[in-house]
Amino acid sequence: MHSPILPTHMNRRDVLRRSALGLGALGLGAVLGDDARRVEAAATGRGPLDVRPSHFPGRAKRVIHFFLNGGPSHVDTFDPKPMLTKHAGQPLGETLATERKTGAAFPSPFKFQPYGESGIEVSEIFSKTAQHIDDMAVIRSMYAQVPNHEPSLMLMNSGDSIQPRPSVGSWVLYGLGTENRNLPGFVAMCPGGLPIKDNENWHAAFLPGAYQGTYVDSKHRELSKLIENIEHPHISTSDQRRQLNLLAQWNERHRANRSDDRLDARIQSFELAFRMQRDAAEAFDISREPKHIQEAYGDGVHGRQTLIARRLLERGVRYVQLWHGAGQPWDNHGQIEQNHRKLAGELDGPIAALMADLKQRGMFEETLIVWGGEFGRTPTVELSAKGDPQQGRDHNHYGFSVWLAGGGIKGGTVHGATDDFGFKAVEDRTSVHDLHATMLHLLGFDHEQLTYRYAGRDFRLTDVSGKVLEDIVA
Repeated sequence: MHSPILPTHMNRRDVLRRSALGLGALGLGAVLGDDARRVEAAATGRGPLDVRPSHFPGRAKRVIHFFLNGGPSHVDTFDPKPMLTKHAGQPLGETLATERKTGAAFPSPFKFQPYGESGIEVSEIFSKTAQHIDDMAVIRSMYAQVPNHEPSLMLMNSGDSIQPRPSVGSWVLYGLGTENRNLPGFVAMCPGGLPIKDNENWHAAFLPGAYQGTYVDSKHRELSKLIENIEHPHISTSDQRRQLNLLAQWNERHRANRSDDRLDARIQSFELAFRMQRDAAEAFDISREPKHIQEAYGDGVHGRQTLIARRLLERGVRYVQLWHGAGQPWDNHGQIEQNHRKLAGELDGPIAALMADLKQRGMFEETLIVWGGEFGRTPTVELSAKGDPQQGRDHNHYGFSVWLAGGGIKGGTVHGATDDFGFKAVEDRTSVHDLHATMLHLLGFDHEQLTYRYAGRDFRLTDVSGKVLEDIVA
């Protein structure tokens, strides 16, 4: 009796499924077992990006994250430290090990003043943003794990500083789906190129590829450069549709005996790219906005990308991340007064315009705004190899600030504190997992229950820790 010939296109899963009456697949299932949402999708025919209910009614429906890659200085922005002025040029009693050598106390070159009814002090370089301080919650007690960009970027964006993990935007898209199937549900804009760690900052990792962020180089004005290959140079839309229909038939036949998330993601990408030809052209075209709105945001790249972000959120995009620029612009080891003033000047107006715009459109209470970088900077001055002050600050993962607004945030609040000089968090210390747990809570999720089974374990964004910051939730 001859053994049946196995098809040449079988993969490892197929072999296990067909071997020994499928017993091999039982072991595979223990490792790769589909989570409840994938089982539901298979049973109902729902797509991975369909809108899904959260665990409980969320205050926020969408997120915009201003990421100041490189690490903004908290003691120059949202965490005033008058003791640095009092002890200017003097060695601090306690200094902590950072990446580079630092020296004496280095007071902020910027003036702080109280704003709003809450009287929260903010630096002059964010004076326009500070007009909305009564709608903001400033967390002054963040801490990360190491004083290096790469692991700190991964921790802030993916919840793990070592292993590849799905990004926050991917988790949000996985949990909620998207309200507009003709646009990406998760968009990452970074003008001029990629940040450090490239697209790992917005990747889907072991989540299905449909939840990956879509990168846009927002330095461009022309749609064809903003989104590569948005228009087919040779064939009509109707012919493209016919091609995709045929390709869909082939893919369905190819997928019949397979279980492969990568193939599903590719099919989703083909269809999304086709649908975007119409909707993206409209969504990214800020010339359709009234002149006074364009002027409020400003004509700089950050004004344009922030206005695009509002248009995307308005059209159902779930998560938009706005990076400052290629590499790590906020990594100011030297001349921090000049550099931070310039960088903040590029963001301050657009952020304030966005908050005012969301309010007048009735979107503010359902949009969670997040601001911050991967860590902060030292209150001591950085020294050169020869020991000369560089008028800048080294990386500081021991204590830094982020702020949130809208989307269920209790405005006019301050959570936690760093020590008198701003070196480390000492009061209500807040981990990145705490921040992520709070963001998910505002979106309607119990962070311990939003999980995905991979390699025999239920993974979550917050790993095995994290607590919701109840005092900043309205």
